Amino acid sequence: MSKRRKKGPSHTPKAKDRHWHGFRQDARAAKASERTGTPTTGPRSKTAASTTTRSSGRPAGARRAGGAEAPELVMGRNPVVEALRAAVPGSALYVMSEADDRIREAIKIAGDRNIPLLQAGKAELDRLTDGAVHQGIALQVRPYRYAHPDDLLRRGATPLIVAADGITDPRNLGAIVRSAAAFGAGGVVVPERRAAGVTAGTWKASAGTLAGVPVAQCTNLARQLKSYQEAGCFVAGLDARGGVTVADLELASGPFVLVVGSEGKGLGRLVSETCDMLATIPMPGHAESLNAGVATGIALYEIARRRAS
Repeated sequence: MSKRRKKGPSHTPKAKDRHWHGFRQDARAAKASERTGTPTTGPRSKTAASTTTRSSGRPAGARRAGGAEAPELVMGRNPVVEALRAAVPGSALYVMSEADDRIREAIKIAGDRNIPLLQAGKAELDRLTDGAVHQGIALQVRPYRYAHPDDLLRRGATPLIVAADGITDPRNLGAIVRSAAAFGAGGVVVPERRAAGVTAGTWKASAGTLAGVPVAQCTNLARQLKSYQEAGCFVAGLDARGGVTVADLELASGPFVLVVGSEGKGLGRLVSETCDMLATIPMPGHAESLNAGVATGIALYEIARRRAS
């Protein structure tokens, strides 16, 4: 294996050598007057805590050495079948008996995908699920192995990366990954803390595209964005306070990082200050805001259209 180089691939020039480096400085100075208003991504919708998934012996989002999350369990007949239909990667299917058609369907899908089938009694399933309602079936989800943030720079001749700042809903993260796959982004980077990781819900919302679009974790998103800038990427954050629309992001044709904020607070202060520019999505209709997944899809469509031309 080649040795990892901190500042990205050799085909991507340093920021100071790109024609837009001076423009970046002007954009940063102009941002000082753009600090009023509301974030582009709207308030997070209220969702009840899910009872169909549970991490195995660790807090939600806990990671093992090597960058993988702890195993997760999806339990209950309908949730397990839905997860298997959505190609959520399972490592084992625990069943008490072939009680009904849904359990038989789960067993068939698991068999087709070579997921080990394990017979388990009620006491064992109660122990595995910490006493939660499991209806005699549980799917153990394979731990997700995150990419290194620098790896995303190597996906394609002209990097396009999505950075998610504090997205707390795994389904929103899955929607972002799905949009990244649809519009040619090389991957998604998320913070390790106070943000959603890859769960069964993320897999389902991504409609299986997580298999082809890597998600990377970083310890500090603002610091990682600076690293991308040093590697030659222009960084733009989605925010209603932006001075340019997403359709007018001329520099998106080069190495580019799109930053989307959290559902409730938008971009964090340090992340916003690190961005080279803030961009907005015009909304002539009656809606006051968009959630992070929808906003990312619209922005990536405009970026893909500009890069194609």
